[in-house]
Amino acid sequence: MEINEVADLLPPRGLVAVDGVDGAGKTTFCDALAGVLRADGREVVRASVDDFHHPSAIRWRRGRTSPEGFFLDSFDYGRFVGHLLAPFAAGEPFRRASHDLETDAYADPPAEVASPDALLLVDGIFLHRDEVVAHWDFSVFLDVDFAVSVARMAGRDGSPPDPGDPRNRRYVEGQRLYLRSCDPAARASLVIDHNGHRPPNRYLA
Repeated sequence: MEINEVADLLPPRGLVAVDGVDGAGKTTFCDALAGVLRADGREVVRASVDDFHHPSAIRWRRGRTSPEGFFLDSFDYGRFVGHLLAPFAAGEPFRRASHDLETDAYADPPAEVASPDALLLVDGIFLHRDEVVAHWDFSVFLDVDFAVSVARMAGRDGSPPDPGDPRNRRYVEGQRLYLRSCDPAARASLVIDHNGHRPPNRYLA
């Protein structure tokens, strides 16, 4: 399936999620998809759940190596829904962030308003959790093996390439908790095998 075919599957307006484990290629995929949509004259608002983290005091309250903490405490879904998803869906002013990860401080960016025909395209992990899954008009799950995704993260971030390395336990096991408890591939509108390295304008299902 080419990315323009993915674009053709999307609703004319509304909220679209692109989910997948860390290193799945969500941001690259979303940026390429947004480019195709904008070239077709559609209004696209890009956002990421990464701008809705909890402060570190909450993220790490179960311990800095805790997989449960990674799955349960990483993101502030109340603010994610209240600041972005719900107001965007209602045509009201919305904000694309509530936290600055670099400063670990709450953020209050200017409110924005999109046209009634705009599409909100959101990337991030855990986007098929119970707290948010009902908000999506369409969702994509990028299916990637941990051996592939962790190696990609190692190339990007300098982290260990082995999924079994103790330094990866928080993230790999936390995401396995998500896969078991939420089954995002079953909840998604579209599942794409994203294990292969592909040009940003072509994706195969």
